[in-house]
Amino acid sequence: MSRRIALLINPSSGRGQGMRIAAEAVPRLRDAGHEVEDLRGRDADEARDLVHDCVERGIDTVAVVGGDGMVHVAIQALAGSGTRLGLLPAGTGNDVARYLDVPRGDTAAAVDVVIGGRERTIDLARAGATYFLTVLAAGFDAVVNERANRMRRPRGQMRYNLATLAELRTLRPIDYVLELDGEEQRLAATVVAVGNGPSFGGGLRITEGAELDDGLLDVVVIEPLSRRELVRTYPKLFRGTHVHHPGYHHHRVRSVTVAAAGITAYADGERIGPLPLTVDVVPAALRVLVGR
Repeated sequence: MSRRIALLINPSSGRGQGMRIAAEAVPRLRDAGHEVEDLRGRDADEARDLVHDCVERGIDTVAVVGGDGMVHVAIQALAGSGTRLGLLPAGTGNDVARYLDVPRGDTAAAVDVVIGGRERTIDLARAGATYFLTVLAAGFDAVVNERANRMRRPRGQMRYNLATLAELRTLRPIDYVLELDGEEQRLAATVVAVGNGPSFGGGLRITEGAELDDGLLDVVVIEPLSRRELVRTYPKLFRGTHVHHPGYHHHRVRSVTVAAAGITAYADGERIGPLPLTVDVVPAALRVLVGR
């Protein structure tokens, strides 16, 4: 059966990889009998408007050619609609692709997931008026992101590395007030993260165990760490074994308010805004195409 598919392309994803993937995907989708539209927004606002238009016109699937940031743009319009999210990974982190079992680095296999049409309905999280799919970072990692965004150079991963080193030199506990389903906690921590899914930042499994369709958020708190402890704990995040750290705490809630002075939160790798923020789960908010 023919379906209408819109490709939302981020031309800059993967240093131009997005354009190459789109060029390979379009004929493959058309050969499978699909009608394909090419969408390219000049910025995030225009890209979101293009997706809104797809929803209003009843397009079956918006397939994002990009990474988690471009998915973040798309879900602002797709949330609660009947239009499905497909994904052709072209970013650097690609945590959403990991969630959905979409092959990374194999365009033909990723296109086959879209063609196959295997569907799942998942939750989203909402911070204020902004939806996110992966993790909201509101601790040391958010502080590093904020510093990196203020730096003009160098470009790429090295800027993030330098920002991390700079923040390590001044590492200190952050004082938080958390409200977990109405129960208030006052505490000091190095990391506070709110997960709809289990990972962010290219496979850092900070909210290990989070499920996309359980109607709950996973809130992780890691008590104050020394510089040495933080550096030693970081590699464990890729395996999810940080859960054994004595300062690790995990809560499952429907709503959480996170407050801390001077902290700006990030979600899906995008700047969300300063704390305090209230995050709610939005159950069954998004239809997605999955590999299995």
